[in-house]
Amino acid sequence: MLDVVELLSQLVAIPSVNPVAGGVQSDVCGTLRLSELLEQLCSRLGLNTERQPAGEGQYNVLARLDGDPPPEQGGTILLLDAHQDTVAVEGMSIEPFRALLCGGRLYGRGACDDKGPMAAILAAVARLAEEKPVPRPTVVLSFTVNEEHGFDGVKALVGCWRQGSASVLPRRPDAAIVAEPTDLQPVVAHKGVIRWQCTARGRAAHSSQPQSGQNAIYRMARVVSAVERYCEEILMQKAAHRLCGPPTACVSLISGGASVNTVPDRCTISIECRVPPGSSPQSQREDLIEYLGRQPELAASEWLEHHEPSPPAPPLDEQDNAPIAQRLAEIVRRVDRPCQLRGVPYATNAGFLAEAGVPTVVFGPGSVDQAHTADEWIAIDQLKAAVEIYYRFCRT
Repeated sequence: MLDVVELLSQLVAIPSVNPVAGGVQSDVCGTLRLSELLEQLCSRLGLNTERQPAGEGQYNVLARLDGDPPPEQGGTILLLDAHQDTVAVEGMSIEPFRALLCGGRLYGRGACDDKGPMAAILAAVARLAEEKPVPRPTVVLSFTVNEEHGFDGVKALVGCWRQGSASVLPRRPDAAIVAEPTDLQPVVAHKGVIRWQCTARGRAAHSSQPQSGQNAIYRMARVVSAVERYCEEILMQKAAHRLCGPPTACVSLISGGASVNTVPDRCTISIECRVPPGSSPQSQREDLIEYLGRQPELAASEWLEHHEPSPPAPPLDEQDNAPIAQRLAEIVRRVDRPCQLRGVPYATNAGFLAEAGVPTVVFGPGSVDQAHTADEWIAIDQLKAAVEIYYRFCRT
């Protein structure tokens, strides 16, 4: 069987920063090295392994452990998904790829999000492959790319059984667990997200004569203030989802200007909207843009442009995942851990799988409070408990 702590140390030691989500060091960006290691590990376990192109120059790794009975004889297919990419490492207070063990924790970029859950599902399937309990489902592992930005991996994954392009996953799975840090609590609902850029145009001039130009940053300041008002006047007044809370909007990035002695002729912001189940990310975007157009200081503003959004990530609704969520919760309680079905405000691959008709929950070791942090870590006791829980779930 695989030692899950040793395995996680191997995974953390291989940089796999998402190239769009904030990585600036080319030597740590991309997932190819990690994909190769995952292929080798799965092959050693005797799993049928396959590459699936997803995103520019990257690929998902799919691996299958046949069940008893096989799907062709009425057996089920269980999908276990974990993403390969991490966020950037700039500003970290620890060595990001050292995989330091200290005080019952393992530190490093990706230790919590998402290589800890990844190591746990691999170790669970390794045990399943060794012990071969009967009956058991066919388990397909999917190690997807670009979850932190773009969701290219899960979109390709969903396409494979629709298009018949992957032999290890010839049809839609019967159920799925998306392995993410959830504090070992089954997540049955989460928000969807949409992101786009907005540009204010001005007219450049020498900064000693600012009256001769049109300051794009000043113009954008009106937009930013209006987005803040939209959050207070519109979003905060909407009914909150019982598990995920209310919809939100946020201006998260801003850039503008060419030099300190030039009136800026351009300023761009990034806007993000998150919506709970039952709402549409695209509709939320349209609603915000319409609100901005109604503000007197922005009405008929030819200088303001909203760019096309990144493909939205759908929310996860609890409607169709209750049976597997309850079964998973029972297993968590059997390993002497308190358990409660939860909703969360972030987005994951699960929304895409559920949208494609696969009953899906999100579950794994680690806490989102440690994900993406300057000293990212995961608790070893949670990591080991997760292996047992995944294994028991696979047996059922």
